[in-house]
Amino acid sequence: MHIKSCSTYQQHLLRPHRQYTICQTHLRQSSLQHCLLSKGHKSVAFQNPPPPERIVFSGIQPTGIPHLGNYLGALREWVRLQDQSDEGTRLFFSVVDLHALTLPQKPSSLKTWRKQAFAALLAVGLDPRRSTIFFQSAVPAHTELNWILSTVASTGYLSRMTQWKSKLELPADADLENPDARSRLRLGLFSYPVLQAADILVHRATHVPVGDDQRQHLEFTRYTANSFNHMYGYTFPSPEALISPAKRIMSLKDPALKMSKSHIDEKSRILLTDSYEAIHKKIKAARTDSNPIITYDPIKRPGVSNLLEILSHLDGRPCSEIVTDHGFISLLALKEHVADRVSHHLAPIRETLIGLLEGPSDHLDTIAREGAEAARLNAEITMANTRRNLGL
Repeated sequence: MHIKSCSTYQQHLLRPHRQYTICQTHLRQSSLQHCLLSKGHKSVAFQNPPPPERIVFSGIQPTGIPHLGNYLGALREWVRLQDQSDEGTRLFFSVVDLHALTLPQKPSSLKTWRKQAFAALLAVGLDPRRSTIFFQSAVPAHTELNWILSTVASTGYLSRMTQWKSKLELPADADLENPDARSRLRLGLFSYPVLQAADILVHRATHVPVGDDQRQHLEFTRYTANSFNHMYGYTFPSPEALISPAKRIMSLKDPALKMSKSHIDEKSRILLTDSYEAIHKKIKAARTDSNPIITYDPIKRPGVSNLLEILSHLDGRPCSEIVTDHGFISLLALKEHVADRVSHHLAPIRETLIGLLEGPSDHLDTIAREGAEAARLNAEITMANTRRNLGL
């Protein structure tokens, strides 16, 4: 599918801001529902599960400019979902900046990373006329629901989650009795999945696009929603996972690890703002092996297989077919071909992203403000019903 980062879309993003009709329609709908709630209409304060409208939610942490793995594994799938959904589907995409606080952050860096992440969502093709795009911290209902859900969330379940263990570089079987965990673990990191559940449930999301490694978090969300509904009556739909078909893109320098910002070597990843020259230099230096024949074997030949996976993502063809076409070229020629394809594909995204970051800041601010307003009104529908069911 063609990503909407073509010249027409670039011109739309970079021209002076205009009112977004889709968001405003949602605002009017949300305001009407909020009025019904405030007047006590039971048809809105659901007593039984209503036929749910299709609502999609997903978020990205502000870690700076996204890399190729972020784009192919998640962001491009969000755009495809946006462009292929019918008009009745509502889509919410957030820069989840509160999640970034689970580990200490330098304020000036976080401010820059937030802007870069938000601009990247627009540059890859998310359209604020079709999707609600906002900063998590601009919608207080996320944290209000986080507290409410923490009163029903299971600490036993949370202790088995992998997020806090991986962040602290602890063994997968570590528990709260682990001395290292007891000394270093902070409540925010431990309860991270509760806020993640609140992000999803506050917008009444019915579908959440996730990678396969995020299934555990969505299962926790479903468990928590069902627990709350059992205790207080139906309040939240049980969201379903939309598993991305994209396989993970691995590090160019250590293909046993997924591509990540945390890797010490900058040549291990390709950023969406990398130039043609930088992309070629990084892929040329990618770790492969001494076998000159091109074959696809992720176990025995992870480096070469990673390059083939990247081509598969961009060409929309299985790796076996790519091997048939390129099986007799040299590794150097394969790297040149992959670099050309990546450079060509990312060029319009790079141009748009740099234009947004270097352009007037009030343009991004206006889009973020309107997205936050739409998200707040939608979230307030959920919170009014939640407070009613709690007796607040």
